Amino acid sequence: MSQLNVDLQPKKQKKLWEVNVFALLFAVIAIAVILTYILPAGEYGRVEVNGRSVIDPQSFQWIESSPVKPLGLVNSVHTGLVEASGIIFFVLIIGGTFGILTATGAIEALIVTLSRLLRNQEKWLIPIMMLFFAAGGSLMGMAEETLPYIAIMIPLAIALGFDAMTGAAIVLVGASVGFTSALMNPFTVGVAQGIAELPTFSGMGYRMAVFVVMYFVSTAFVLRYASKVKKDRSQGFFGLFEGKNTAELLREDLKLTARHKGILTCFVLNFVVLVFGVIQYGWYLTELSGIFLLLAIIIGIVGRLGINEIVDNFMKGAAGLIAGALVIGVARAVVVVLNDGHILDTILYYSAGVLNQLPSALTAFGMLVLQTVISFIVPSGSGMAALTMPIMAPLAELVGVTRQTAVLAYQFGDGISNIFIPTSGYFMAGLALAGIPWLRWMKWIMPLILMQYGIATVAVVIAHLIGYGPY
Repeated sequence: MSQLNVDLQPKKQKKLWEVNVFALLFAVIAIAVILTYILPAGEYGRVEVNGRSVIDPQSFQWIESSPVKPLGLVNSVHTGLVEASGIIFFVLIIGGTFGILTATGAIEALIVTLSRLLRNQEKWLIPIMMLFFAAGGSLMGMAEETLPYIAIMIPLAIALGFDAMTGAAIVLVGASVGFTSALMNPFTVGVAQGIAELPTFSGMGYRMAVFVVMYFVSTAFVLRYASKVKKDRSQGFFGLFEGKNTAELLREDLKLTARHKGILTCFVLNFVVLVFGVIQYGWYLTELSGIFLLLAIIIGIVGRLGINEIVDNFMKGAAGLIAGALVIGVARAVVVVLNDGHILDTILYYSAGVLNQLPSALTAFGMLVLQTVISFIVPSGSGMAALTMPIMAPLAELVGVTRQTAVLAYQFGDGISNIFIPTSGYFMAGLALAGIPWLRWMKWIMPLILMQYGIATVAVVIAHLIGYGPY
């Protein structure tokens, strides 16, 4: 992201919990290898239904064990990267496109301009800006990309009579709402639906309804707190911004130019084209990657970036997502081991037996709980999709839940956790930028977390009851 003209270097804080996701995944791969020596091998028969592979729930049988050799532990990583290459390159191309978009300064100019316009209309700041970040999370998977805007929103919130908690929440909670009920987030719903063999971005209408509910509940929660601070500033928390002259921190020189407006128009039109292509022509990763690459070139030209600047910023944007892209491949290695050892279907068989003990309406809820637990271990949304959906999609069919509902349960498990689990790197970085201790944030955010999980529970149960599909 572009550099902001503010001096907001966070103070060094004691790390509450530091976990490397690659180390965790490698440990999971090792455990998977060990399980091939412990669990009996088994398999379901697969049948083709409308061009997709579906498990025959009555066909499970035990077969001869074939444990994965120790060398298979490291070999599986390369195989996983190869098998997930389509999704990995898709993620990198989107990252490159965002890198060029960031270099034009259009997003930063838009936020600062909106902030300036809302200075005398502070009651509208929270709902409008939370909607902006929610849309960013929902449509293009903004997460780490939102962090620089914390440096804009907190000074603005304080200048308008609120506090650092309010400014941070506008960004972090807003983006989380988008992730949780993502309409077209390519990193979560796009990856998960692709693995589950669902039409790209299908089921958008139901997710839109969930988005609206999540947005209004979350916005009302932040507004209620901000109103208390507005009435009594002693109720607020100002973190690193205690005693700062916030008026001097806001960039008065940044303006939304005609060029910026042209870039943003191209960006919006890109999503219109994507929706049309996906619905009308069934576009998938190849076509979507091509459209994003075309967008990168267009906004680079409109933004008057030179050829070298376009390429350099594309590479910078893609480099910023290298770790996230690799997580997808390494997570896929777990599935490679389970398949090679012929115990993936065994796990499905046992899991189906457990979930079948639950009342029908609660089977989807059981999936939500499982995905939430896994999110603590694998905080990467796309990585979690790559790790869990190969198991959850066929498991859904075995227990009478649609694959679309399984994807929805995954989205909730990933999205809600983004604003409270200490293993989420960008979330913890956001708190550090604001100078908000994790425990203080948890005490403040917990009522909203419980409300969001309540909405998620109702949503997956209803999705199950209505046969949320297409399948």
